[in-house]
Amino acid sequence: MARYSFRLPDIGEGIAEAEIVAWHVKIGERVEEDAQLADMMTDKATVEMESPVSGIVVELAGEVGDLIPIGSTLAVIETDEEATVDAPPADTPAEQQVVAETPGAEEIAPLPLAGGAGGGPVESAPPPVVKETSPPPTPPASGRGKEAKVLASPAVRARAKDLGVDLGQVQAEGDRVRHADLDAFLRYSGGQGYHAPGASRARADEPIKVIGMRRKIAENMAASKRAIPHFTYVEEMDVTALEEMRADLNANRGGRPKLTMLPFLIVAICRTIPEFPMINARYDDEGGVVTRYGAVHLGMATQTDAGLMVPVIRDAQDKNVWQLASEITRLAEAARTGKAKVEELTGGTLTVTSLGPLGGIATTPVINRPEVAIIGPNKIVERPVFDGDEIRRAKLMNLSISCDHRVVDGWDAASYVQALKKLVETPVLLFAD
Repeated sequence: MARYSFRLPDIGEGIAEAEIVAWHVKIGERVEEDAQLADMMTDKATVEMESPVSGIVVELAGEVGDLIPIGSTLAVIETDEEATVDAPPADTPAEQQVVAETPGAEEIAPLPLAGGAGGGPVESAPPPVVKETSPPPTPPASGRGKEAKVLASPAVRARAKDLGVDLGQVQAEGDRVRHADLDAFLRYSGGQGYHAPGASRARADEPIKVIGMRRKIAENMAASKRAIPHFTYVEEMDVTALEEMRADLNANRGGRPKLTMLPFLIVAICRTIPEFPMINARYDDEGGVVTRYGAVHLGMATQTDAGLMVPVIRDAQDKNVWQLASEITRLAEAARTGKAKVEELTGGTLTVTSLGPLGGIATTPVINRPEVAIIGPNKIVERPVFDGDEIRRAKLMNLSISCDHRVVDGWDAASYVQALKKLVETPVLLFAD
């Protein structure tokens, strides 16, 4: 038998440590070669660790949520190989070597055989010790057993039956059980075991360890709010004409993907960026440098079972509404199924976050640091509006933008949104040269 120490490999440029987000094996279990050992999360992605050998898992580096340095031992596996193994290079760290181990005599204890075969008399194992626990206190009884007749009004009996209370256990102040006696019994028992019809049961407290994607989100959002002086600007837009155009395009889309509001909004965002380059930028805190990007690599906040992820639409400025719709669908599905690649989750220059039909009146989104702005379209609602002297039905949508005040001034943010508003409210301009 030999032991193989599997060290956490270098899983990304500049990555010093990774977090254990899931173990797929336990100590004492057998693992086959290439089977999953663990899922490790870096700042950029979740990486599956596979076993390089087959054998029994004898050590694991830590618990879910622990941070493991690159190069340290992640798991030790006892393999089925012979004890003699090739000597590792002299500069190979000891914890990465395959070490042949022969258990010492003190580690091996003879097991007694049934009937004492092969040895002296075998003492029978002592019976297991059962730890006694004190029963929970019970409410004071009236001295009546369940068979004893209990005096109570029909209303009290009906209420006790609904609550599942045995009236024989209720202490009566007088010669019969009254509602006040039943109330006192329920208070004394803390309501345990009794549930009033229509009432909600209190659930047990559930401590949940903050790990994996949830921890990364918490860290990134906290860092963003600490470091960035946010401000949010909200404007109302009339999207009636845009919604009519969208309906017409969908009705004649053929085999192309169905269009939502988001592809049109992305086209508007990209068309207005050249005039407002400070919106599509990143701020280097340490270097004190703002980089204004020529291309729009648009992050798309996506809710997944693991938490909020932000896949990136590369060169969004070069795509039409149909191409954007396809890319939105593809990236959202990759994020939700955990198949998004590292390069699809990094490198954004500006982010859009939408709660869709849950959008509410307005949002104040948190900037995806080190970007300097994030745009949040909200729910579309129908309301009457004045159009000159007439009143017409309109579809209205609030749009929010949160900006880094170190880079973007309020005037710039408002001017940018007004430029967006012009394109959104006159959608033919989205397709004009």
